[in-house]
Amino acid sequence: MGRLFVIDLEGLVYSCKHCRTHFAVTDDLISKSFHCKHGRAYLFDNVVNVTVGEMEHRMMMTGWHTVADIFCVNCGSLVGWKYEIAYEKSQKYKEGKFIIERFKVLGPDGGGYDMIQDEQMTGSDEE
Repeated sequence: MGRLFVIDLEGLVYSCKHCRTHFAVTDDLISKSFHCKHGRAYLFDNVVNVTVGEMEHRMMMTGWHTVADIFCVNCGSLVGWKYEIAYEKSQKYKEGKFIIERFKVLGPDGGGYDMIQDEQMTGSDEE
């Protein structure tokens, strides 16, 4: 097995809840209003320290997309997916962006998923 290279980010970061490997900085957070099958999710412009799986077509709440699951490079946990292709014109902004499932990360304050805070959030739920 080869040597593992992990990028340590500076500032306020989102990290793996299992091994604390950094994934993204708060400046790359686009939206907190996404949904996945396990609850809320975050849309990021850029993430690091993930491996990208095989592309597959999935029917999502907003239509067909080609996506690839993403995994923590350190512990191998499935943490979300990358949008490769959006077939609906209104969803093209997602292409090349990343979803990280909220309950699989630690937030910038070091805290995990909080159902009480989640219930208080308002706004549109996209996926």
